[in-house]
Amino acid sequence: MDEADGYFGERTAATYDESSGDMFEPGVIDTTADFLAELAAGGRALELGIGTGRVALPLLRRGVPVHGIDLSRAMVARLRAKPDGDAIDVTIGDFATTKVDGTFSVAYLVFNTIMNLTTQEEQVACFRNVAAHLEPGGSFVVEVIIPELRRLPAGQNVVPFHVSPTRWAFDIYDVATQATSSNYVEVVDGRGEYRSIPFRYVWPSELDLMAQLAGLRLRERWDDWTREPFTSESRKHVSVWEKPAD
Repeated sequence: MDEADGYFGERTAATYDESSGDMFEPGVIDTTADFLAELAAGGRALELGIGTGRVALPLLRRGVPVHGIDLSRAMVARLRAKPDGDAIDVTIGDFATTKVDGTFSVAYLVFNTIMNLTTQEEQVACFRNVAAHLEPGGSFVVEVIIPELRRLPAGQNVVPFHVSPTRWAFDIYDVATQATSSNYVEVVDGRGEYRSIPFRYVWPSELDLMAQLAGLRLRERWDDWTREPFTSESRKHVSVWEKPAD
């Protein structure tokens, strides 16, 4: 882990846009940006964990002013190097507690980033921080996976999600604490490399309670940005909570 940039230092930032795979497909990005632009309704957007600008830049091009918060200077440097990247204000800091000026009509956390907060206390603090930045009637959007505990055989705690001759990737779950980690082993030029990133998985009902503690209420929950129904078979969800207007 990089002391300044956490788990998203220069080495990760240098290949992040390529390593995230289908999240960078134009159709995925356009659907996500359209969804958020509709919620912004002409107002400002706040992205927590803005990273390299995968979502922020397309949203900006739809006429939505975006302010970002991110801990990693290395990731933000990649954003700055892209066309229009210098048009987005970014505050360096922990998005669970960092304050920025003004209020926003929509705030959002995408691609499982809520799980980068590795304690329940930090996740609750994030909801409260967002609520303080939202204008009345504003929305908070979270995209996050459903924990894949149904894939765990009895007595095991590892779920592989990539296996090839030179690369292995797997998640490790601790169901007692909701701690998890994504682990990667890669062989490069005959040498093995290993890295591990910690997360805390969180259930939809738990997020709803965090929202309630922050004074927000659930407005809608979908399987994906395409607004397919959320069901017991969904592997992730896109949830929208709103700040009451009165």
